[in-house]
Amino acid sequence: MKIRRLGLAVATAAAALTFSISAFAAHTWNNYHWARTTSSFTLQVIDSNTPDWDDELSLALSQWSQSTKLDMRVTSMDDTSRTRKRCPAVVGKVRSCNAAYGRNGWLGLASINLDSNGHIKQGTSKMNDSYSSSFASQDERRHVMCQELGHTLGLGHTSEDGSTQNTCMDYSQSPTSTAPNQHDYDQLVAQYGHTDSYNSYSTAAAALTSRQVTMAGNAPMGQRIRKGIFDETWAAPDGQGGVWVHHVLLAPGFEHTELLGSR
Repeated sequence: MKIRRLGLAVATAAAALTFSISAFAAHTWNNYHWARTTSSFTLQVIDSNTPDWDDELSLALSQWSQSTKLDMRVTSMDDTSRTRKRCPAVVGKVRSCNAAYGRNGWLGLASINLDSNGHIKQGTSKMNDSYSSSFASQDERRHVMCQELGHTLGLGHTSEDGSTQNTCMDYSQSPTSTAPNQHDYDQLVAQYGHTDSYNSYSTAAAALTSRQVTMAGNAPMGQRIRKGIFDETWAAPDGQGGVWVHHVLLAPGFEHTELLGSR
């Protein structure tokens, strides 16, 4: 029964994501969003980055906060090696981490946990320092940091063929693809243009962060439900009626180049 439920949850996530692929012009990630009862909200971010990533984090948060629908603010930090390696999710918040996660094929990894209503209730954003050569350029560091945080808001990609749309939500290595553009802000207005009956983000004061329930260990990757040229999507039930969904940015050399001929 457990296996059957797991397969059903992953299959449901796969079906939903398949639908979203046809709507990349709107670059929503299946319309995933945080539930909130107000027209705009403040999303608390836990800084679990080493100091050499703090400038990129601060810049990306200020850029996403230019949206009329949300502010992203660092309200606590824990950059110990153990925390950065585990990057545990915290209910109602986003945690940003960097560490040497190994040469496992991914450069950046954004994970969101959906509650039983399909709303984001926690998220993590990871930068893999094992591919430090890929982060030699500050443009690429800004690109990856901005993109992974954008995924935790429910945004998808504006392109997946390597072309530039002058936004960090594309896959280009262009120096103009390091920040959100107006299309990204318009997409957030569309996704967050309604209110919900409850808040899935934390409204607790920053001082209460230590009392939040944290997930023990890393979120399970589950099954791969989509393969793109530069990315993959994975999903796994969370055992609480919800689903973990992961967006993987592939490291150089791990792209699925066999798909280029089908585009």
